[in-house]
Amino acid sequence: MTKKCINVVVAGATGYVGLDLVYLLSKHPNTKIINLCAQKNIGKQINKFDKRIKSKLPKISKIKSVKWNKVDLLFLSLPNGEAQKLIKKLFFKYSNLKFVDLSADFRLENDIIYKNYYYKKHKAKELINESIYSISELKKNKLNNFRIIANPGCYPTSIQIPLIPLLKKKLIEFQNITIDSKSGYSGAGKNYKSKFKYKNFYISTYAYATKNHRHIAEIDQEFKKISKNIFYTFNPHLIPSFRGILSSIYINKKKNVSLKKIVNTLKSFYKKDLFIKIYKPNTQMGTGNVIKTNNCEISVCETRFKNKIVIFSAIDNLIKGAAGQAIQNMNVLYKLKETSGLK
Repeated sequence: MTKKCINVVVAGATGYVGLDLVYLLSKHPNTKIINLCAQKNIGKQINKFDKRIKSKLPKISKIKSVKWNKVDLLFLSLPNGEAQKLIKKLFFKYSNLKFVDLSADFRLENDIIYKNYYYKKHKAKELINESIYSISELKKNKLNNFRIIANPGCYPTSIQIPLIPLLKKKLIEFQNITIDSKSGYSGAGKNYKSKFKYKNFYISTYAYATKNHRHIAEIDQEFKKISKNIFYTFNPHLIPSFRGILSSIYINKKKNVSLKKIVNTLKSFYKKDLFIKIYKPNTQMGTGNVIKTNNCEISVCETRFKNKIVIFSAIDNLIKGAAGQAIQNMNVLYKLKETSGLK
């Protein structure tokens, strides 16, 4: 049997996420990179930006040079607002072309909410219903019917993976959920210095977006599919580390629900998912093990209050929070082994 080969293009190949995406795709057994696109550095080799990339790949080119009839899948690692314009141009013209969008352009099912959070009018709202928001472990059985896959945000990935099974099983209280997330500064993109101008950037911790972080919109959307009565607060922080996210999620478990039941429910829910690692109860953990992997590690811990627990959830924001999950979604979409290119 011939090995399946997927011809891919990466738009936004030289950003932090784009480079991780190219690096992982260059080692994937079922992909061939046809074009690497960017707005600058046209004609340069991609390994000038990332020495890990050893394969001989196409030089950086402009998106207009792509021959789309030879492409199966387009990865878009572009600023918010750009992917929707490009997908709109291509979607109906090339009916076999599929898309994995790593921006926020198709994460939200309501274009008004998109405008409220991203301050842009959606230019392809007729395609929103043609897309699906996909944390791979939670949506893998639904991807077949869609050509546009909306990759989730990094914070929402670390938050939804541990919470969705517990909310669905009603093992925890829906109110008074407190989410405290800390991320490496790569999550802010290559222009992080212009976005965060506080002092001592590399040796300090910084709390920001205390009221309405953009990722709240997609968390709200997915939680409301379970119940409209889920109430939480979310606060992100940047820490002096390049990559990695640790989310500390404080919740009240229902009376007569044991810590062991919480842990066993998560283990059972994710028993077939090789990237989700559930620790024994009360295990101390951080981001150390997940860096440069597509794994999500989870530990459920007691606190000094009987019904209050804290769940720690760790991912690499550039891999499971972006490039790795995009490839995982591609693997599911094309019925490949889910771990292909991600071990």
